[in-house]
Amino acid sequence: MTDVTYPAGAARRSPVARPWLGLAVMLAGPFMTVMDVMIVNVAIPSIRLGLGASYAEAELVVAGYSLAYAVALITGGRLGDLRGRRRMFVIGLLGFALTSALCGLATSAQTLILARLLQGGAAALLFPQVFSLIRVTFPEPRDCAKAFAALGVVLGLAAVAGQVLGGILVAADLWGLSWRPIFLLNIPIGVLAAIAAPRLIPADQVAPGQRLDVAGVILSALGLGLLLYPLIEGREAGWPAWSLAMLAAALPVLALFAWHQHGRSRRGASPLLQMALFRDRAFVAGGLLSLVFYSTMNSFYLAYAFLAQSGLGRSPLAAGLVFAPTAIVFMITSIAVGRIGPEHRRAVLMAGAALASLGEFAAAATALVAAPLQAEALIPALLLVGVGQGLLITPLLNTVLGGIRDGHIGSASGMLSTVQQVGGAFGVAIAGILFAAVLEGSRAAGLGEATAYAHAFAAAAFYAGTGTLAVLGLLFALPEGKAD
Repeated sequence: MTDVTYPAGAARRSPVARPWLGLAVMLAGPFMTVMDVMIVNVAIPSIRLGLGASYAEAELVVAGYSLAYAVALITGGRLGDLRGRRRMFVIGLLGFALTSALCGLATSAQTLILARLLQGGAAALLFPQVFSLIRVTFPEPRDCAKAFAALGVVLGLAAVAGQVLGGILVAADLWGLSWRPIFLLNIPIGVLAAIAAPRLIPADQVAPGQRLDVAGVILSALGLGLLLYPLIEGREAGWPAWSLAMLAAALPVLALFAWHQHGRSRRGASPLLQMALFRDRAFVAGGLLSLVFYSTMNSFYLAYAFLAQSGLGRSPLAAGLVFAPTAIVFMITSIAVGRIGPEHRRAVLMAGAALASLGEFAAAATALVAAPLQAEALIPALLLVGVGQGLLITPLLNTVLGGIRDGHIGSASGMLSTVQQVGGAFGVAIAGILFAAVLEGSRAAGLGEATAYAHAFAAAAFYAGTGTLAVLGLLFALPEGKAD
């Protein structure tokens, strides 16, 4: 349980004032980590030009962060359980600020790739602590729902800020630094949040004598690396033999990791991943839901970016402005859903899946029938997707993490975040195959570039809509007591 000590006279104020002020500090972490993904996507052409990087090196600047982040999430979450969530959160903030400075000061593509790998590792230490801290700081279900709703607002805001601010900063070329300010702006945010955290976020108790499962760390990192690297890089490389060999090798390594974790749990040792979590039906069902849902979300927005920029010739900033209303309705919906009681959660989740699926199918239809297609024609469908995802994401977090024991919450947060990343990578790989196949087929049929990209986007959007319909069906697997 959370162990909080307040000075005399502050006890009556602290249950209201301190947790919500602390939440504002907590949310600085996900804001930076999500904004960083979006802002680098916008700035990558300038980064490539400025450093003389090859296309492969530019891809690694983007993919290296995602890979290191996904591989280290389980370990980052478990370190919060073992060493203290607030402590790991502060270390993660300072680490993210330091590695952002290294990124901003990089003088070559190789040093930037290394700095991005380190930055992804810092993000993996930082992000899972936020799920855990929200869960233990707000034990009341309604307060917890509001806190997760605030997280949803921040995620939407970070997505908009990353795309819009990235375009502005690169175009402004502040002090002749070109793309470097996109990384340097993380430094004051991270440092200020790290200074405020010990004052506003309560310290948490940790069980003494528990050690990090080093063998589990190695096996999980190896297994996830073998799985995710080919999913991230294999499609662009044309699925060479090494990518298929890595995917095949990932299965036995991850099976060995699961066997190792089961053995440590049975002996009463401290595993990296608490196997008791898999006896919680809400956690298992919610993890599967997250896997499928994030495979649709990431792939849909990536396909939109390719359509708007490569197919329709929009600048990254213009494409981001078309997307901005989607993020705004996502934020508004997240705020509204935080006021809905747990007894209505299943209905909210089902409505969210239905609306998101409808929006994705509507986007596919719009791309096929509108001639010539303009990016603005997709806004009504994108708004439906934004509302649906706002109804899905924060209540799903509440559902999955709501019943987890405090001593397991870090492990659960790390695992849930990892599932989201794996789902996103799978979705991008699958939708990428569809997108590329339809694009090449449309070009071969003599269609213009804009129409060919519209057809390719429609295929990816149809995949997303079908996957979100599957999410709607999987919601029935959630136990009644957790969803209602």
